[in-house]
Amino acid sequence: MAEQRASRGIALLIVLWIITILMVLAFSFTSLTRTESFAALNFRVMIEKRYLAEAGIERGIIELLLRRQTPEADKTDIWKTDGRLSVMDIGDSHCAVSITEESGKLDINMLTDASGIILKNALIMRGSTTDEADTIVDSLLDWKDSGDSDSHRLHGAESEYYRSLPSPYTAKNANFDSVEELLLVKGMTPEILFGRQDRKGIFDLLTVHSKTAKININAASEDLLASVPGIGRERAAALIEQRQEKGTLSTADLQGLLGQDYAAATVYIGIAGTPVYTIDSFGYREAGKPGFSVKATVTFRDNSHYRYLYYKSPAGAAR
Repeated sequence: MAEQRASRGIALLIVLWIITILMVLAFSFTSLTRTESFAALNFRVMIEKRYLAEAGIERGIIELLLRRQTPEADKTDIWKTDGRLSVMDIGDSHCAVSITEESGKLDINMLTDASGIILKNALIMRGSTTDEADTIVDSLLDWKDSGDSDSHRLHGAESEYYRSLPSPYTAKNANFDSVEELLLVKGMTPEILFGRQDRKGIFDLLTVHSKTAKININAASEDLLASVPGIGRERAAALIEQRQEKGTLSTADLQGLLGQDYAAATVYIGIAGTPVYTIDSFGYREAGKPGFSVKATVTFRDNSHYRYLYYKSPAGAAR
């Protein structure tokens, strides 16, 4: 009898162990399935946001084609090219798109010792110290000039400095191929270029595609206009307000707004544009939630043909 009870006790323990193991296996399988289901759902949502952003790029190109093929008087409903935001609703999802003419930015390849003051002012306006701004501007000019690699500007740097870094390299002594290349320049950091939560970066103010030394006032942002000598913040705001009312500003408008400072400012600004545009597109499902961004720069050969100069996907953090 005692042996039978012992056998029954052992059998009960074995059954309990088997049940426990089966429960653990079932729980593990359920957790794994749940994790994979969430991963698949997140992947689907991310792909959806990506396609929304890409759709925004295509819509932006269509708007640019329409703008180039439509008489000036009939362009009222066509998207502007001064960085203004347009929002498309696609079902329950959304896409925010802005188009900026590259002539409304500061071309770093056209920067000189004189026009470097604009970049310096923009850097300070967006959170850099005067010393940081001086270092970046002088180092940028040293990086792209073709002069003696052993001499540099007061706050700048040439190959001697870059060779002393933990991962050494030499100064390019040629034009920038992209704005991101600025990260190789002495003094520049990702926070200064791209920004962070508590400060704006300067990336959106710069270009390598306009191929013009003057900033187009009909496409420039308020911050960049405010950085131009002779304009300042108050006049920049007035320029933007009048531009939004009229659509485009003329030389006479500019003279009227700037008065006696017109001569000083006109060295750096103008009203001529270029057929190169950057489209920023952001696909999202709910405002304030993470989304997917795409940035593309396109140039037009004529009113029907274009090509990409730059395409980045994803292009940055969620709005």
